[in-house]
Amino acid sequence: MTLASALQVLADVRGEQVVVTTMSAAREWMSQSDHPLDFHYVPSTMGGGFSLGLGIALARPDHEVLVLNGDGCLLMNLGSLVTVAVSKSPNFTGIVIDNGNFETTGGQKLATADSPIQLADFARAARFESVCEFDSLPAWKDGVAAALAQPGPRCIILKVTTVPGDHALKPPGPMPARITAFQTALNRS
Repeated sequence: MTLASALQVLADVRGEQVVVTTMSAAREWMSQSDHPLDFHYVPSTMGGGFSLGLGIALARPDHEVLVLNGDGCLLMNLGSLVTVAVSKSPNFTGIVIDNGNFETTGGQKLATADSPIQLADFARAARFESVCEFDSLPAWKDGVAAALAQPGPRCIILKVTTVPGDHALKPPGPMPARITAFQTALNRS
């Protein structure tokens, strides 16, 4: 499945959840969603998405928080899996976009790309309440609602194809203005 098709499935079922995006997931999500509760954190966040999303989930337990994070980002901060799992935050979902490379920095291959080591195994070892993996679009379409309904914190791994080419991130505007707009939307909901 492609990143665009995987995220379109999520956009189709998305309600009023906060959606935090980083790196390539941010680029693609911005083209599919313009919801006030979207927060695209892209100044240089390789590894910071789960931590940022957890902070929001803990501060606002009345909101479901979905974090769209890349596999390379997760490998940069595997400790975030433990922090999220130990928090027992029932309103946190980490969605890992697994394409086997550091897409936004030039497509360097990850050590896990052709390895028996799987990111879902790390989430299980950290003791996430729920871990789901999807490697095809039909399975993701059929399973998205059930995966999001599992007890939290949840970790969902989406195996997507690599997209060759230039994947430079274009920040969605000045960070202070985006933070203010996000805070305003979060306080209204």
